[in-house]
Amino acid sequence: MNIVLIGFMGTGKSTIGRKLAAKLGMEFYDTDQDIEEVTGMTIPQLFKKHGEIRFRSEEAAAVKRAMRKDGRVIATGGGVVLNPDNVALLKQNSFMVCLTADKDTIYERVRRKKNRPLLHGDMQKNIERLLKEREPYYQVADIYIDTSACSVEEVEQQIIEAFKAGQER
Repeated sequence: MNIVLIGFMGTGKSTIGRKLAAKLGMEFYDTDQDIEEVTGMTIPQLFKKHGEIRFRSEEAAAVKRAMRKDGRVIATGGGVVLNPDNVALLKQNSFMVCLTADKDTIYERVRRKKNRPLLHGDMQKNIERLLKEREPYYQVADIYIDTSACSVEEVEQQIIEAFKAGQER
């Protein structure tokens, strides 16, 4: 079984995923990192050169590669849930965790990062708009954890407890 972390950018999927995998003795897999390795481009370069449609295609391929093995903690890109095929694949033999955070916390976490192509322009307005657009798509998770005021360790512990409880059912 895999643990799949979904949620908006800046909610802690990669940071928490890496630590969670180490703590559980599982392999960590980051779909964005996979895309960069396969394409030889950063996410912003891929967006600039080929656009969002190509990025989403690469993302779908990364999800397929991620799901080839069990025993992984998989951190996904914030928009992975926009594709129903991705969701169907990720839900197979996985415990899905949606990490959330309020818009101000997300802004503080991502405002200095230049690798967020969907936030170019008015970052705060774009965060607010994308959060509203994507909220219904994140409803596929087994649990939701707000990371706004939690430490990485607190989030990790909540995921572990929920994951173990889910396996006992």
